[in-house]
Amino acid sequence: MDALELLLNRHSQPRLTSPAPSGEALDNIKQAALRAPDHGALKPWRFLICQGKGLDKLGSLFEQSAIDNDKPERVIERAPQLPTRAPMIIVITTRYQVHEKVPNIEQFASASCAAMAMQMAAAAQGFQGMWRTGEYAHCDIVKKGLGVDPEDEIVGFLYLGTPAQDTVNKPALAPDDYFSVWE
Repeated sequence: MDALELLLNRHSQPRLTSPAPSGEALDNIKQAALRAPDHGALKPWRFLICQGKGLDKLGSLFEQSAIDNDKPERVIERAPQLPTRAPMIIVITTRYQVHEKVPNIEQFASASCAAMAMQMAAAAQGFQGMWRTGEYAHCDIVKKGLGVDPEDEIVGFLYLGTPAQDTVNKPALAPDDYFSVWE
C-alpha cells in the first residue's frame, strides 16, 4: 500500500477477527514502533502483546478494576469480555526516563507515535486495528497487574486483527477549518 494513501485513509476498525498479525507481519509492526520519533533516543516505551490466555488475563484485570472501583454490575460483567474484541492487543506503556531536555510529555508523545506507527504498519499489511484507552488505561489496578511502574502510564490498548467487515471511509475534513498560516 502506498504510504500517502495509507495516511490519507487512516481509520479505526472496531470489528476484528482472526487471524492476528504474526511472523514477518508482526515483526514489521514491532519495527515500526521502534522507529517512532524519540527525542534524546530515550526509548521511553514498552509494549506487551496479549493474545490467547493473555487476553483472558487482561480481561480479569479489567474485571478486578471494575469490581474494586464499584462499577455497576453490567460493567463488571462486560469487563472480562472487552479484550476478546480482537485476537491480539498490544498494550503501549511509557517508561519515563529522567532527562533535563526531554520532559515526560514528549516521552508520552513518542509512545503515542509508536502506537500509530504500529496501527499503520498493520493496515499496510492487510490487518486493521483500534487504539482504545478509557478508564482501564488510567487504572492503578490494571497498571500494577501489567507490571507498569506507578510513575509510568498506559498510553493505550491497540486491538489488532483482520477486519470483520468492510470499512466505510470517513468523509474528508476541510483543512482550512484546522490550519492557518502565520506570517
